[in-house]
Amino acid sequence: MKFEFSPALQLAFARARQLAASDVASQVEQRHLLRGLLAEDEGKAMMLMIRSGADVPSWQAHLGSPAQIDASEPADLPLHPALESIMIRARDLAVLHADEGTISTEHVLLALLTEDEILRQELESFGFDHERLQASIVGTSSPLAMEEPLLLDEPTQEIDTGRILDASANRGREALRVLEDHARFALNDAFLCRRWKQLRHDLAQALYLLPGSLLLEARDTLHDVGTAISTEQEWQRASLHAVVQSNVKRLQEALRSLEEYGKIVAVEFAQQIEKIRYQSYTLERAVVQGGRSRERLADAQLCVLVTDALCRASLVGTVKEAALGGAQIIQLREKDLDDCTLLARAREVRDVTRSAGVLFIVNDRPDIARLADADGVHLGQDDLPIRAARRILGSDALIGVSTHNLEQVRRAILDGANYLGVGPTFLSQTKEFDASAGLGFVQQALAETSLAAFAIGGIDLHNVAQVRAAGARRIAVSHAICRAGDPRAVAGKLRQALR
Repeated sequence: MKFEFSPALQLAFARARQLAASDVASQVEQRHLLRGLLAEDEGKAMMLMIRSGADVPSWQAHLGSPAQIDASEPADLPLHPALESIMIRARDLAVLHADEGTISTEHVLLALLTEDEILRQELESFGFDHERLQASIVGTSSPLAMEEPLLLDEPTQEIDTGRILDASANRGREALRVLEDHARFALNDAFLCRRWKQLRHDLAQALYLLPGSLLLEARDTLHDVGTAISTEQEWQRASLHAVVQSNVKRLQEALRSLEEYGKIVAVEFAQQIEKIRYQSYTLERAVVQGGRSRERLADAQLCVLVTDALCRASLVGTVKEAALGGAQIIQLREKDLDDCTLLARAREVRDVTRSAGVLFIVNDRPDIARLADADGVHLGQDDLPIRAARRILGSDALIGVSTHNLEQVRRAILDGANYLGVGPTFLSQTKEFDASAGLGFVQQALAETSLAAFAIGGIDLHNVAQVRAAGARRIAVSHAICRAGDPRAVAGKLRQALR
C-alpha cells in the first residue's frame, strides 16, 4: 500500500530509521517513529504534544534520546507490521480532515497514540492527555451551542491578529538565528551563542501559548502587500557589525509587535515576550559594545600593573621602559596614596603613556581615571559596579573587571565589561589570595568568551610558557617587570613568549 507523505513526515520516518539503527533494531518500531516525530523542537508534532500537556523533554530524557539525530543518511530498515494499521488509520484521518488528503505528522501522531496503548499510557505518566490531542487535530463531535448571535467581525479580527503575530514570529526567529550564527561562527563565543540560542528557545516556548492553528491558518504570503515594499538600505550590509546591528533591531521590533498584538490573544504570551525583549537589550549591549572592545584590544597582549613602591627604578622610568619593550597597557595600581597624590601620579603616568602611544588604565578609581584623562578603569569584585563607573567615565572608556570564576565572567559580560582579568593564575607576590584559580580557570574563561581576557597573578618569565600553553595570548604582570633590572628586556621577552 502506497501513501503520500508530507515532507515533515518523510523526515520523521528518516529519523525513525536512524534511531532504529542506533538501537540495533531489525525494524522500525512504534517507539522509533514517535521519537522521530518529536525530534524537531519547533515542529507541529512537538507543539501538539506540549499543548496536550505532555512533558516531552522529560520523556525524552527518560528514554535517553540523543540530542541530535542525523537523518541525512537514514538506515534502510523495514517497518514493524503494527505500523501498517497505524498508517491506514493516519491515511483515513488525512482523507477526512486534510484538504489535500496528504498524510502529515499530526495524523500519524494521533493514529500512533490511539493504536498503541502501551506507548499512550507511558506518555500519560508524563502529563499527556489523549483527548486534548484528538481535539487539537480533529476537533470534537459535540455540537456548538450558540447562545448569542454570530458576530462575523470576530473571525476577521482573529485572522488579522494572527497574520501580524505570524509575520512577527517569523522575523523574530530569523533574527535570532542570524545573531546566534554570528556569535557561533564569527566570534567563536560560547557564552553569547548560548544566550542567543536560549532566547530562540524561549520564543518558541512562548509561541506554544498561542492557539495552535492561529498562525499558520492566518498566513497569507501571496496577498501580503509588504513583500513588494523595500528600501535601498535593506540590501546594504557593509560589515558583520552592520548585519548584527540590523538584526538586533529587527528582533526587538518583532518582539514589540508580538507583545502588543499578543495581548489580544493571550496575556501570558505577551508577558513572556516582554521578558525576552528586555533580555535582548542586555545582549545587544554585550554584543555591540563587546565588538568595539574586541577591535580596540585586538592586538593588546601585555598589560603592566605599576606601583611606585614596587618599582626597582622610578615609576616613570619603569613605565617608559616597559612601553619600549612592548607593553601595550599600563595600569596604575596605588592602594595607599591620598587622593591628591594619586591624581598627580596618575596625570604623570598619563603623560608618559600618551607619549609612548600605549593605553592607560587606573585601578579601582573611575573618578581619578576621569580627572587624569585615562583610557579607562579596572574594577575588582568589591569595587563600584560597571554601570556606576560608566556613568562617571562615559561610553568610550575601557572598563575591565577582575574575575575568579565562570559566574563572574558571565556577569561581567552582561554588565558591559570591555575586557577581563582572569585569575589568579599563580600565587601573586603583589596581591594576597587564599588560593589561585589556576590555569584551569584560565582555560575555562577563554573557552567561554571571545572578549579580551588577560591572565593575571604571579606570571613571570619562568611560567609564562605554561600560561601560553593553556591558550592565553594576553597577560597582566606586575612584579615581573616592576622589580626587573631591565624592564624593557623583560617586557620584550614576555611579548615574545606570547607569540
